[in-house]
Amino acid sequence: MPRYVVLYRFTDQGLKNIKDTVKRAQEVRKANESRGFKVIGTYWTQGQYDLVSIVEAPDEESMAAGLFNIAETGNVHSETLRAWDESEMSRALAKA
Repeated sequence: MPRYVVLYRFTDQGLKNIKDTVKRAQEVRKANESRGFKVIGTYWTQGQYDLVSIVEAPDEESMAAGLFNIAETGNVHSETLRAWDESEMSRALAKA
């Protein structure tokens, strides 16, 4: 399954409801896992980004749909990075 690192920043709305951030993350995790995602971890961070999630998605379209579902809540803005492990990168490099 494709793997992604998702970097989140709270919106003003998300900051107003900051005390619910853990609850919201648990709800998103449960919903995404019911759609076939594997959530490797979600971490609250200091610095430029407020949260980081590492997920595996069934496919690219499912990942996009999952991000749209999160975006429409209005609590965060995200930046998504496709992540390749060593074997995936080796296969890609073999095709170069």
